[in-house]
Amino acid sequence: MAEESPLVDLDTSALAAVRLLAERRLPALVVTNADGSPHSILPASQVVRFLVPRYVQDDPSLARVMNESMADRASDQLGTKRVRDLLPVERRELPVVNHDDTIIEVAAIMARLRCPLAAVMKGNRLIGVITASRLLELALRAS
Repeated sequence: MAEESPLVDLDTSALAAVRLLAERRLPALVVTNADGSPHSILPASQVVRFLVPRYVQDDPSLARVMNESMADRASDQLGTKRVRDLLPVERRELPVVNHDDTIIEVAAIMARLRCPLAAVMKGNRLIGVITASRLLELALRAS
């Protein structure tokens, strides 16, 4: 079930991580510690939240009066940031599954954590990811 996916670490440039998400149309990236072990998941939706000012998130009607130049400055905003700056302050439970888990076991973790991607481990080694779309494909194939 596991697929290869690009990895980023906490000190990867935020702009490089966002480019990976955008160019490969990924739902999320696995963020690793310096030793290569999974640290967290960076969902594309979290990056989008970073680009929109908090007051606009609180009152979406303000988005209508903002000009597009704000969106054009996204790369400027990300230029000096690292992946660690894009992650939520409070650390969430990491969606990690074992390489031999069933479709239902993986789906249960992804559903409970509301995460579009799970890191797949074999022992202490990260061997890939399972995306929600891959999981759905496998579930449909099984039925």
